Amino acid sequence: MGWGIIESHGSNLSFIACGVVKSDAALSLADRLRQLHEGLSAIIHAHMPVEAAVEETFVNRDPQSALKLGQARGIALLTPALAGLPVAEYSANLVKKTVVGSGHAEKTQIAMMIRVLLPKSDVRTPDAADALAIAICHAQHRGIRAR
Repeated sequence: MGWGIIESHGSNLSFIACGVVKSDAALSLADRLRQLHEGLSAIIHAHMPVEAAVEETFVNRDPQSALKLGQARGIALLTPALAGLPVAEYSANLVKKTVVGSGHAEKTQIAMMIRVLLPKSDVRTPDAADALAIAICHAQHRGIRAR
């Protein structure tokens, strides 16, 4: 599960941190979900964000994969909510359109724009780049959502 933290002051964005929370594929689903929750909780505790954003799930052709993704996404929604953070959700197309300018951008295009928009970022995985893209989307759209 990718995660990214930025600071936003008007249109100025600053990179804070990013990374990936991993789970052990050899464990049961329940233990893997626990690992995701504990990892995300530790990040929230360490960085003390004031709000969170999560990408909406797209329809997956494989029902088993979609179910597992939905369960992990539940952890991504629940963990910040338990920490008292407001949680926003954005479609993948809106995230891509906000960051790249096209709702059908490729992961490489997203990663490139992250480096342009957040030049001090230390993005090492596509999941971390996606998480930063969601954070940028939220920074751009949260005012609209508040109204």
